[in-house]
Amino acid sequence: MRWISVLEGGPKRVNHAAVAVRHKIYSFGGYCTGENSREYTSMDVHVLNTATFRWTRHPVSDLPYFENDDILPYKRYGHTAIVYGDKVYIWGGRNDRESCSTLFCFDTTWHCWTAPKTTGNPPLARDGHSACLWKNNMIIFGGYEEDSDSFAGSVYSLDLEKMHWSYMQIDGPEPTLRDFHTTVVIDDRIYLFGGRGVESEPHMNNGRRLVYCNSVWCLDLQPSTFYCWRQCKVTGDKPVGRRSHSSFVYNDKMYIFGGYNSLRERHYNHMYEFDPKTMVWRKLHFEGEIPSERRRQACVVVGDRLFLFGGTSPEAPGLVDFRGQSMDDRLVDHSDMYVLDFKPSLKTLCILAVERYKLDVSILPQNIRLDITNMNTPNKITLYRPNNSAG
Repeated sequence: MRWISVLEGGPKRVNHAAVAVRHKIYSFGGYCTGENSREYTSMDVHVLNTATFRWTRHPVSDLPYFENDDILPYKRYGHTAIVYGDKVYIWGGRNDRESCSTLFCFDTTWHCWTAPKTTGNPPLARDGHSACLWKNNMIIFGGYEEDSDSFAGSVYSLDLEKMHWSYMQIDGPEPTLRDFHTTVVIDDRIYLFGGRGVESEPHMNNGRRLVYCNSVWCLDLQPSTFYCWRQCKVTGDKPVGRRSHSSFVYNDKMYIFGGYNSLRERHYNHMYEFDPKTMVWRKLHFEGEIPSERRRQACVVVGDRLFLFGGTSPEAPGLVDFRGQSMDDRLVDHSDMYVLDFKPSLKTLCILAVERYKLDVSILPQNIRLDITNMNTPNKITLYRPNNSAG
């Protein structure tokens, strides 16, 4: 495992949502410091070709948005995206005016937005929740509800075949209420980690205190059992509690990267591996240039590679006088992308050696020279041009 490439020039986005459809990564929305997120504009969509490491901006990014539009999603942050077939389903999120409870669908074949009609009992509008796919169900947990002005502890499921929402009755003890946590599905179980939550504290004035939990919770989805949360008994290099980190699955293991803990005023850039079979955490160490400490980035796995992009980090110490400023006032947003290869091929290792030792590439085949160029040339976002007949 090693970081093989770091490129600037991608979309500068924070708190965006991204998923992979075959060899392309679709990144939806998010914000950038200085942009007016109070304005209603349609959600921007950026597409990464993971074979060439090149970013493009999808034309739907520039579609006009009108108040009460029921087809186009307005630009937002704190939303979620999941893939089912060739379609991406976006739910939740907010801008600085309101949060959203409408389900939107982006069709990667026809390159258009729709707002599917749903039935059942949908969750209240929220942001900072998690969404994961289990079979044909999108499962929503947690987040912060605008209508109730509180953290949500409920679990909802959307059947993507029937487009029907269901409230999931959960037995037993439950995790603390939280937002900006992560959930992943491995072997018919949801694994929950992190987030910013609250716990009861009788001795405090408001009776509640802020917490960053580092426990791992598991929700068994097997049809032969009752839905029940249980706290996993973990060992190993247990990571510190955090929010706004990333989680992903590779080879049936959960990985987390980055995040932030306001009680410690710390951002993180470590990566941890959790094995649900052994319940053991392991802190990982890699060769190559590692990403800076950050939160609210996106991490997407395609094949044996992880693509990490965007997010926000504290300014480098010593460059600015931060006295009297809060952490949120001293952040810098990123337009970079890092690529981690879990199983670098001999070809990849040779390309890295060519770059490291500044070797002459003129005698190499053109396709190899192109790969070297793509791995080392900063991005310049271009317009996405669909190349299929449906587009």
